Amino acid sequence: MTANPHWEASADLVVVGTGVAGLTAALRARELGLSVLVVTKDAADGGNTRWAQGGVAVVLGDVEADSVARHVDDTLVAGVGLCDPVATSRIIGAGPAAVARLWGLGAEFDREGDRLARTREGGHTAFRVVHAGGDATGAEVERALLAASRDGRVPMLEHHTAVDTLRTPAGEVAGLLVLDANGVPGILVAPAVLLATGGLGQLYQATSNPSVATADGIAIALRSGAPVADLEFVQFHPTVLFTGSGARGRCPLVTEAVRGEGAVLVDARGDRVMAGVHPQEDLAPRDVVSAAITRRMAALGDDHVYLDATHLSAAEFRRRFPTVLAACLSVGVDPSVAPIPVAPAAHFSCGGVVTTVDGRTAVPGLYAAGEVARTGLHGANRLASNSLLEGLVVGARAAESVAADLALGVPAERRLAACRPVPTAPVADRDTLQRVMSRYAAIGRDAEGLAVVGSVLDVSAVDRPLSTRELVEDAALTLTARALIAAAAAREESRGCHVRDDFPATEPEWARSLTVRLTPSGQPMIPEPAMARGAA
Repeated sequence: MTANPHWEASADLVVVGTGVAGLTAALRARELGLSVLVVTKDAADGGNTRWAQGGVAVVLGDVEADSVARHVDDTLVAGVGLCDPVATSRIIGAGPAAVARLWGLGAEFDREGDRLARTREGGHTAFRVVHAGGDATGAEVERALLAASRDGRVPMLEHHTAVDTLRTPAGEVAGLLVLDANGVPGILVAPAVLLATGGLGQLYQATSNPSVATADGIAIALRSGAPVADLEFVQFHPTVLFTGSGARGRCPLVTEAVRGEGAVLVDARGDRVMAGVHPQEDLAPRDVVSAAITRRMAALGDDHVYLDATHLSAAEFRRRFPTVLAACLSVGVDPSVAPIPVAPAAHFSCGGVVTTVDGRTAVPGLYAAGEVARTGLHGANRLASNSLLEGLVVGARAAESVAADLALGVPAERRLAACRPVPTAPVADRDTLQRVMSRYAAIGRDAEGLAVVGSVLDVSAVDRPLSTRELVEDAALTLTARALIAAAAAREESRGCHVRDDFPATEPEWARSLTVRLTPSGQPMIPEPAMARGAA
């Protein structure tokens, strides 16, 4: 028996998520005079933003020879033909103003004299990544946004889980069904819902993402009728701290900026991993580095490689990378003395809910920003440190879109057909799902393995009422895994983060995104037919 909602609240805009995109949107919406309610299933600071180490990639005009056009070009190269050039230019071009707003909220970045310090990460051809706390940029961004949001300025419902949107008979979003901290269902009536729920790293056994990254927003959007795209492109960060075979859950990240400061990848024999692989060697785009590490590990029968940063003194490493140093010391490694054991792990979803650069989806009343959204910026592989930038830019623009749409006459409260009970959805065992996704849908895939994932999910999934946070999360992981493998099976080529062992070439005819929608029975499908190989 499914429960009906027991309580109700209302606002102009409901924001789901308290990371960089969600809080930026909420603050901007308040500035524009909207009533806002923020929902998060954990504590307000429990999301992925605070774990971002590297920084914010932005061109501020004070680095010689760098330019917005150069940043755009680097992004397009990293995206391997799938970035939207117009969207990329608009988001990157809005970066300086977005970072200035963040400074206005009190965020403090590292400085060198009278200018901001810069570093360089993989895929960047210039030193344009600004950072805070050495390698704690995300924590500083989150701190500043939360400080600006508190004291009643942005009401928050912590430990409330978003279950599904409320929709009118015409399919418009009219609010959100949630579970409170005790699992009691309630409804938030609103003409606009913004998904800023982050990523999907918990699809895999080892990830840099926290436990909350369970693809909730992807599932909510799909069930609401919105398309998703580029889900097959899951970026594996090349250098996550290797803590032993069978590591599970969130693994400490070793920021790419360590390589930006001269560290190099070596195997157990001391041979360079990236020598001769790419012109930028250790600072090649992440998909290239992760794939090279995976090949080297397979060739040697090893489960990790090493990042050699011993050229940095203990004092230099402590000053620049205090977060990484603490993680390394916790497993008995001193980076100034010995190389750091590392391996790739699931890191960032390049795809997501299809949106404009203003956060609008195909469903009236539904918006998305941050990692959950597919704006066209990342393509087949995200350029390092473009994610915080995107959250700042698109979060603010999404709030402006909501304000503009409401001003055009969208009613403040859409009439609902009925107050729906807690829905039922297929739920697979999480451990089983993570094991088959890690084995068959990580770096290196083929048709046979993807079919195995589909079969396992079909056999193990059981329809359950989404009456607890755990069931909501597991249902989201189940649906998102099915959507991801549908896209991965259809894309018969290797491009960016998507590596098909049975189709190793990058094919020009596949330089397009694949969208996924749900059928009336709730099955992921690609509306357009998959392209025949060899077609003109």
